[in-house]
Amino acid sequence: MIAALRLWPARRWLTALAAGAAFVLVVAIPTDLIDTPIFGREVPPTWWSWPSLILSSILAGLLVGSYVAAPARMGDDRQVQRGGWVGSALTYFAVGCPVCNKLVLLALGSAGAMTWFEPIQPLLQVAAVVLLAWALRRRLLGEISCPTDLKEVHA
Repeated sequence: MIAALRLWPARRWLTALAAGAAFVLVVAIPTDLIDTPIFGREVPPTWWSWPSLILSSILAGLLVGSYVAAPARMGDDRQVQRGGWVGSALTYFAVGCPVCNKLVLLALGSAGAMTWFEPIQPLLQVAAVVLLAWALRRRLLGEISCPTDLKEVHA
């Protein structure tokens, strides 16, 4: 995977950096990790919210960067795309306030959000990192793999 990253042009790295920064803002503002007058939070953030958001942002940024000027031999892999989207969404739910999330409140109520949802938030973040890392690994290994079909070699 490192070999694939070494081959990246500056354009890919800049895209990854911009996408990672955007990911931080898109998740941190509505979850009130970045304090704004628009959004509030009833339950203070956990100690692991920022480190896990930064890790997810790095992985998501690199994943987005892997789609810039992709080699022609790489096909679209729907599983990888789904892994990236699901991992990103799980990060949002993992670092967000358990009682501020309307979907959780509708499904579990405020007591259920604190009793059932808050304890699984770290597990959601672990799943998010695993999915993002898996998707990135698949993308990067696809960039440095040799084609196995003779049609691809002669294309």
